Amino acid sequence: MDLITVNQEECTKCGICIKECPRLVLSMGKNGPETVAPLACSACGHCVAICPTAAIDNSKTPLAHQLDSTGFPKLTAKEAEHFLRSRRSIRCYKKHSVPREDLLKLVDLARLAPTGSNMQGVSYVIVDDEKTLEEATEIVITWLENDALLCERFGYYIKAYRQDGTDTILRGAPNLILATAATDFSRGRENSIFSLAYLELYAPSLGLGSCWAGIFEACALSADSPMLKLFNIPEGKKITGAVMVGYPQYSFKRLVDRDPLDVTFYKREKA
Repeated sequence: MDLITVNQEECTKCGICIKECPRLVLSMGKNGPETVAPLACSACGHCVAICPTAAIDNSKTPLAHQLDSTGFPKLTAKEAEHFLRSRRSIRCYKKHSVPREDLLKLVDLARLAPTGSNMQGVSYVIVDDEKTLEEATEIVITWLENDALLCERFGYYIKAYRQDGTDTILRGAPNLILATAATDFSRGRENSIFSLAYLELYAPSLGLGSCWAGIFEACALSADSPMLKLFNIPEGKKITGAVMVGYPQYSFKRLVDRDPLDVTFYKREKA
């Protein structure tokens, strides 16, 4: 199958697909859009998604796999603001694990996040074994203890864990979702951040809470991290992100403000 096929009966030659293509793959021909640079296609799907008459198909992002978005309800500006502001980092979880079907829903949505040049390249490891998560916490605490600078900086975390058994690393979350990417993939980390941010925003719709496992990440992203062996990360891959997931033990009642907005409009100085 060619990269691009056009239903000439439906195509109006409006040229929108050509204007929206970020890689200049298309140009207007006698019978409609034509492919002029097929190797440049990044499979973003813009051409298929933007066509008002569903006349264009792309073998990398087939029309048959796309959803019609015209009938979806749109959030109002106020609803969108409330949705985004109501996301909180959850650090107190109920004990029971999340069903695997819901964990799969999270990562299936995460994979749809935007990525640099649509390179994607992120895969996921879902951890729902309590003993393994406990072992991961112990590994991180030991890692902190063996680094003089980190031991001083996070001494209160170490003390709470060693003296009281308080999990200050994974917060007793019943589930951990790891993002992974090829070791030679330069955008693995940033693409993982995009995808896990989508996961976090989607989680409340399933009744779930989440939180970035920042200290765990520092250990997991370090050279020769023991987490690679613990979580059976294949050779040639690295951990690029980690988010705790579970049912929130408590519910937040208010939307919290942040620092005042600090913004300026650029003004060109006169020569």
